[in-house]
Amino acid sequence: MVVHTSEALSEALVVRHTRRLPSPLGPAGEGAVAARQFDAALMSVGFKLSAELMERLSGLSEGTVVDTAVRTLGTVRELVGNHVAHNVYFIDFPANVPDSFDFWMRCIAEALADDTSRDRTLEQLSTGVVNLLTLPTYGNYRHTYAEMLAAHDELIAAAGDRMTVLHLGGDLDAEVTALYLALAGSRTPLGEDHLRDLGSLAEVCVHGPQPETIPVRENRALVNRARLHAGSELLLDTVTDVLRLACALSDGDVSLQEPTRFRGLSRRVRRALMAGLDSVVAASDAKLADVHAHREAFKRLGERLHPHEYPQLPYAAEVFAVARGEKRAPSFDGRVEELLGRSDVTGAAALLTSAPGRLFRSLDRLLRTALTQDERDAVVSAAEQVAPQVSGRVVLSVRQHLHNRAEESGERRVFVNRLGRAWVTDDERPPVLPSERTRLIAALDAEIRRRLPAPERLLVDPDFLDVALPLSGKATSSGLGVLPRGSVSPVEGDLLRFFVHWKQKDRDTDYDLSAVLLAADYSTVSWLSYTNLSDVEGEHSGDITEAPEGASEFINLRLGAVRGSYIVPQVDIYSGEGFEQVEESFFGFMLREGEQRGRPFEPRTVRMKSELRGPGRVALPLAFQREGDGRWRARWLHLYLKGHPVANQVEGNRISVATLLRGIVERDHLTVRYLTDLMTDGATGTVLWDGKTVPEGPVTYIGFERPDGLHPDSRVFTPENLRDLIPG
Repeated sequence: MVVHTSEALSEALVVRHTRRLPSPLGPAGEGAVAARQFDAALMSVGFKLSAELMERLSGLSEGTVVDTAVRTLGTVRELVGNHVAHNVYFIDFPANVPDSFDFWMRCIAEALADDTSRDRTLEQLSTGVVNLLTLPTYGNYRHTYAEMLAAHDELIAAAGDRMTVLHLGGDLDAEVTALYLALAGSRTPLGEDHLRDLGSLAEVCVHGPQPETIPVRENRALVNRARLHAGSELLLDTVTDVLRLACALSDGDVSLQEPTRFRGLSRRVRRALMAGLDSVVAASDAKLADVHAHREAFKRLGERLHPHEYPQLPYAAEVFAVARGEKRAPSFDGRVEELLGRSDVTGAAALLTSAPGRLFRSLDRLLRTALTQDERDAVVSAAEQVAPQVSGRVVLSVRQHLHNRAEESGERRVFVNRLGRAWVTDDERPPVLPSERTRLIAALDAEIRRRLPAPERLLVDPDFLDVALPLSGKATSSGLGVLPRGSVSPVEGDLLRFFVHWKQKDRDTDYDLSAVLLAADYSTVSWLSYTNLSDVEGEHSGDITEAPEGASEFINLRLGAVRGSYIVPQVDIYSGEGFEQVEESFFGFMLREGEQRGRPFEPRTVRMKSELRGPGRVALPLAFQREGDGRWRARWLHLYLKGHPVANQVEGNRISVATLLRGIVERDHLTVRYLTDLMTDGATGTVLWDGKTVPEGPVTYIGFERPDGLHPDSRVFTPENLRDLIPG
């Protein structure tokens, strides 16, 4: 059976996003043996065929099964990070890792024995400082990948090994359409990788079914790009929609947070964008007020669109006149600021009721600006009045904000921007008084409860209750087993092993994997890094300083030996390309039982693998916290620190990491538990899943992975589609 490249890519997208394999097409046959072999190959990388999928494959021809297996294995191996060769510097890591100082002395001795490096090394020794990067045996693999594999025993299977089930999907067209509708109609912003996938799916699905609404403007821009290419009608109701579309056409930032360098546009595209602007402004000249927020971008776009060539579109020309300051268009925000400048909080709240989302985003400011009880009551009443018109994501975001709003000033405040860049400052805002906080929280809870469905049978994985609600896809990373920022999940195993892999693109690049251990008061206990290769807690696999063919580093930790309460892995860029510049970079962790042995990287033991694609020079994917009962739990961060241009290392950022971690740990996020409590509202319809018994009949299931054998009419929410649980 021949599968076209576009179909194979679409199939891979479905597997990655849904853990469903579109029902393979092919002649009937005796495929049972090939299906069992496929299943065994999948199990070696921590995946497994569902019973239904095994049955379907067994009834197809052997060739069809083999072709399906080859494609699917490639997809899941990349998903778990097993598509690259993970070599280590010390061949039998974690055994026989030397003391750092002894290792450096050995490298110096080897440099002195080398005729090509002896003189340079002697000169450095005479100054009292030796640059490790100049030593010929430091930082480069001293053995092949095959030699490293031969030095390790086979992994011993354990009951705790990860096993992700692949389920049988519908036909490819149906699965692709369903995935497109889910991404395009998402009620929360998508992450960078999901946006890219949506753009690809929109081109494929442009002539098929479309979502009833596309609430997220970035999604609409990508859908409009596909519609423009296909000659279909555009979905535009603001001038900013046109600007986002222009950014999408130039492969720029559709969120408008970063400037886009607009490309030259064809006459057909220029005419379509100008016509879009003209129709929006003709319908309501109040739309011109939106130009102010992006004046510079509109001016640059005007240089590409040549408005003077379209005298028949006068309303579009007004957009660029406003951007150049030649035409006044009083902005809504300006009217609000004018009222607040006159200390008219009541008037500002009344005006903002015509823009419910902006009112909700302004609640904190209005409440702390109000001077009298009557003004505070007016603000809260306005919020209660418009709450039904505000998107569920914004209602939940404000609810979470109010829950964490300190009643006293002087607390620490954590900022995280949409790219994951994080910093901490003192919170110098006046408090929001308890009476208003309590009243607003009650109103928001009631509004969310009103919107949630009342499932007759709710089945929940108890370990999933502390997963944070994905109020933005930008608060996470793509990969396997990745949870939203603020989530807490259990850690089961004796050995915790981190890994990072990167492959440079244009120049030598050195990433350093480190882990800092903190006490309960966030003071430093110890760390593992290339400067401290071994300690009582574990071992570092050795420093690799360039990655033309890709490089990996590992840290092995014995959880029972860890001193302190927190483990914070981090990836520091010592030199070279950033996380967004390299050809590939990802981080993950494995969990093993104490006697499992195996290779440094074993895909069956990988619990999480996430892409490293963010700003800054220090990545903090997650942290691990020891609870009072001695058990460890992962706390998901997805943060990036600015760091230094070069030579970032764990010793230099321990204080900032500890401060940031404290701010995150002491902040509460709305979780699945919050929504399930509202869904049941004290009823007894919720069943905590024991991981074994699958109920008969359809249920609403919420958990890490769809149980095999669940009724086909069940509604299922897992990390891959948890955003669908957010009410509209």
